[in-house]
Amino acid sequence: MATCSSSLLVLPNLRWSSNQRRNFKVRAQISGENKKTTSLEPVNNNGSVSVSTVQNQKGANEVNGKVKSQKKIVSDEIELLWDDGYGSKSVKDYFAAAREILKPDGGPPRWFSPVDCGRPVEDAPTLLFLPGMDGTGMGLVPHHKALGKAFHVSCLHIPVLDRTPFEGLLKVVEDVLRQEQATRPNKPIYLVGDSFGGCLALAVAARNRSLDLVLILVNPATSFDRSPLQPLLPILEMVPEELHFTVPYALSFIMGDPIKMATLGINNQLPTGIKMEKLRQRLTKTMLPLLSELGEIIPRETLLWKLKLLRSGCAYANSRIHAVQAEVLVLASGKDMMLPSQEEAKRLHGVLKNCSVRCFKDNGHTLLLEDSISLLTVIKGTGKYRRSWRYDLVSDFLPPSKGELAYALDEVLGFLRNAVGSVFYSTLEDGRIVKGLAGVPDEGPVLLVGYHMLMGLELGPMSEAFIKEKNILFRGMAHPVLYSDNDPAKAFDYGDWIKVFGAYPVTATNLFKLLSSKSHVLLFPGGAREALHNRGEQYKLIWPEQQEFVRMAARFGATIVPFGTVGEDDIAELVLDYNDLMKIPILNDYVTEITRDTKQFKLREESEGEVANQPLYIPGLIPKVPGRFYYLFGKPIETKGRPELVKDKDEANRVYLEVKAEVENSIAYLLKKREEDPYRSVLDRLNYSLTHTTATHVPSFEP
Repeated sequence: MATCSSSLLVLPNLRWSSNQRRNFKVRAQISGENKKTTSLEPVNNNGSVSVSTVQNQKGANEVNGKVKSQKKIVSDEIELLWDDGYGSKSVKDYFAAAREILKPDGGPPRWFSPVDCGRPVEDAPTLLFLPGMDGTGMGLVPHHKALGKAFHVSCLHIPVLDRTPFEGLLKVVEDVLRQEQATRPNKPIYLVGDSFGGCLALAVAARNRSLDLVLILVNPATSFDRSPLQPLLPILEMVPEELHFTVPYALSFIMGDPIKMATLGINNQLPTGIKMEKLRQRLTKTMLPLLSELGEIIPRETLLWKLKLLRSGCAYANSRIHAVQAEVLVLASGKDMMLPSQEEAKRLHGVLKNCSVRCFKDNGHTLLLEDSISLLTVIKGTGKYRRSWRYDLVSDFLPPSKGELAYALDEVLGFLRNAVGSVFYSTLEDGRIVKGLAGVPDEGPVLLVGYHMLMGLELGPMSEAFIKEKNILFRGMAHPVLYSDNDPAKAFDYGDWIKVFGAYPVTATNLFKLLSSKSHVLLFPGGAREALHNRGEQYKLIWPEQQEFVRMAARFGATIVPFGTVGEDDIAELVLDYNDLMKIPILNDYVTEITRDTKQFKLREESEGEVANQPLYIPGLIPKVPGRFYYLFGKPIETKGRPELVKDKDEANRVYLEVKAEVENSIAYLLKKREEDPYRSVLDRLNYSLTHTTATHVPSFEP
């Protein structure tokens, strides 16, 4: 017989009136030897809830006394451009879910698992959500589907009438941590603490230093003693019961950004007029009426209790914060009117031993319910997702979703991809050059080796083309500085997005892992030195003398595809390179300061000459009326069946020189042929698009 621990209680017997239809589902979890996971189904005519069993760990399901075969509880691995569901749920769904869970709201704090989360990938870790002042546990509603693919998600629900003190809530969380540790002993446990939940997460981590915990703190209330609301708290306690309905309504405008909340789920690609009309309707017909329901979620006595809980939680967490050993990610809003979240993020970054920060300058206190970026995207982009004690760039990588691709193309690469109108060509096995990427092998391992344009501008359009035309996400090497988190005011920026799309730190070990997994891998032998070349060095290959990649490719029988890219000189003119900047006193100091943290990364110390240890800096550029980017992938070079390449350095060097020559020939070909392109200028391409409204692409030269 299953035994229930006090820490993991099932939801109470939820009941709704027979004429009401339930609009959200949760799973209730029972701990013990015969652990079961159940989903709450729509109510029967008599008003009771039917419970269907989903899982039994002993290998069978039992329904109505009959044993059925066990169903697979883990989905297949996530495919490229999967649907993460972000934007399909909004604040309206949060209030609907909160309304339902509050109806049978008696008993102690308990855990539930939203059915929207679905079934995660194999070996997924556990994620526990610790709510803010509302206590409903529904603060992740817009993120359920995405998080459910990567985690076993459970949410803490604190009933409205519950008066469990802070130490009691700690025990509720700690009991579940011990159970999860026993069930999945080699997995990290994620604690997502929203506001008050951040205090709870830090306190738990301080008391359980031996556990492998990853804390995601969203505007943590550890700064509650410095809240701008402190002078108003005595007034809130004096508001009579009959006027309390106005308090949550007023606080809602302080706690969150109503416009950001209403914007969540509105397609950003819609015309501005339509977007504004949808926003108006949501604000007037949805948001404002829903805010009045906050009085039911947080009644007067509950609000006063929660304020006391906040004070005690803040004091408890801060008194033990130096004991925290866990990995921590702080998400701070720039327009948080309730807490000084950005200042607190800087403090925590300095106090905690392993803390990263991401700031969202346009969001309010209720970050998880506002229009921003999916929480899973943030976790992936900051390199926090792992399924064991350490991150594995192959097995722990989750491919980008459709929503992530759309956001990256529109918000991150929008201007560049529209301005450069990239064109792709490839070479077939018979030597013919064709439009598109047909000449690039579909099956890996494939090593794409090419020229690194100024500041790596070729990466975004190239990644988009491979995803859309070949449904392939290549993994590209990134400078380790992009994995440095020393900035306590860092926004979620381009460096994080390239990690979402598969970038990995440039090391021989990582290249080994990716080729062994039969991936498509992108490699620039010239590295940062080529991408930050000096004036007059455009389209010059600045490669090392050693055949760094040929023998590695041969070891796994990888196909090497050399490629050339041109177009950097058509969008900007390089006027100040590294040598120029170091000659100007003021700029010299600036470059020295911004490159100070990059000196700890010693790449290619064994290399000699220009390619070794290139300082990172921002060159001086003068923009031009944009031209066009051109890509040519040369004839694939097979290494499979050529074992001599692994041991014979001379033979490997011959292939190395062959690859280098092919890249140079591709660049020369594109520089010559682009003169034949009638739509090389962005103005000509714009004119073509206006006169050919049904065309899906603008033509270029014929190969």
